[in-house]
Amino acid sequence: MEKTAIALSPGQESVWDYPRPPRLEPSTRNVRIEFAGEVIANSTGAFRVLETSHPPTWYIPPADVRQHFLVPGSGQSFCEWKGHAAYASLVIGGRESANAAWFYPRPTLAFGDIRGYYAFYPSRVDACYVDDVRVEAQPGDFYGGWITPDIAGPFKGGPSTEGW
Repeated sequence: MEKTAIALSPGQESVWDYPRPPRLEPSTRNVRIEFAGEVIANSTGAFRVLETSHPPTWYIPPADVRQHFLVPGSGQSFCEWKGHAAYASLVIGGRESANAAWFYPRPTLAFGDIRGYYAFYPSRVDACYVDDVRVEAQPGDFYGGWITPDIAGPFKGGPSTEGW
């Protein structure tokens, strides 16, 4: 896949205008996550992380997450900008979504504001919303970006985009 500029509609942001290294941006937009018939998180105090070629990743304050549905996940990952991430799985009744969320227990200084905040993979929950608009998952299963109609790509994450 080739990186081809997409014409922006009014009110859209291009992920190709996002910075590298990424920027942390507070937001008052309402973000909501649903799984197994429950609202897992609902917040107007989230942060967006904006990085070149990626749809935003939303980090939700722990106070706005129903943490009793979370159990420790497996493994960890490392981001050169944010540090080491830990994972959490969702368990409700008989349903489980392994490593549905991640968080940074000790992020780098530049990302200290998201310490302990949860980010969720849209592909691993039933639905994510930004201001009642349903989110589409970023292609692939690594980045966890949230695609909404006000975000324009092309987006990194799908087949043949590894070298972008």
